[in-house]
Amino acid sequence: MSSLRVAFLLLVVAASTVLHVIPLLLVALLKALLPSGRLRLACNSMLTGIAENWIAVNTFLMDRFSGARFHVTGVEGVQANGHYLVLANHQSWVDILVLQKVFNRRIPLLRFFLKRELIWVPLLGMAWWALDFPFMGRHTRAEIAKNPELGRRDMEATRRACEKFLEIPVAVMNFVEGTRFTPDKHARQSSPYRHLLKPKAGGVAYVLDAMGDALQGILDVTIAYPGGRPTMIDLMAGRVPAIHVSVRQRPLPAPIPRSGDGDERAARAGFQQWLNGIWREKDEELGRLLDEPPVGAA
Repeated sequence: MSSLRVAFLLLVVAASTVLHVIPLLLVALLKALLPSGRLRLACNSMLTGIAENWIAVNTFLMDRFSGARFHVTGVEGVQANGHYLVLANHQSWVDILVLQKVFNRRIPLLRFFLKRELIWVPLLGMAWWALDFPFMGRHTRAEIAKNPELGRRDMEATRRACEKFLEIPVAVMNFVEGTRFTPDKHARQSSPYRHLLKPKAGGVAYVLDAMGDALQGILDVTIAYPGGRPTMIDLMAGRVPAIHVSVRQRPLPAPIPRSGDGDERAARAGFQQWLNGIWREKDEELGRLLDEPPVGAA
């Protein structure tokens, strides 16, 4: 029975993807051809509306067929027309559906930083391009140390993306650990946190440097799966009993890190300490949520 449900949901999701990506691409091409900035902004509203409807369909399917019970706290007072930096822990690709369910039409459309190779994913890559998701070359510290130009390219790509975001309400999403949590990665890192990998400050610092004055705050999201880290198939098959989401609204760090300001090495170290402090609190919150029984629903 569960295999039939998974097959049915995969078919419906594929059909919904096609039905939403085609108009997305048409509007994106129209936007690229328009000479007027005002008309291009109007196209942005159309693109956002299509994406939000696509997310609403996915959310309906998750609510109707997954059986997962949601317990969400901390979303009171968020604004649909604001500018946010959203930080979250990362355990599964299910995280993206969870974040979209929790925030769709409550805050601006979430924009993720994606690996450049993902633009070639059929249909989805073009949809992300149409919605101005930034594509970056995810280079390691060793690669950047050997060739600093790679780091400068990522910074410039971030800056160009954030310049576009200044024109519209936006929620810039960053999985600060840089990869999904697994026990093996946790052990290899010798992570000081029980449930998290070490946070990487680079991407967050890039966004704050590029658009810190326009951001009104940080949404710090902790996602917990008391039944264990799920796959997409687990979610579709109804094997995810509970999902806990805690949202904390935080002020921007003071001072906001800026490239070229004084001693950059000291500034980076101070910013990393600030992020480490948030991660210590998140680790404690995640431990509490994993032990919490599933009550209520979103």
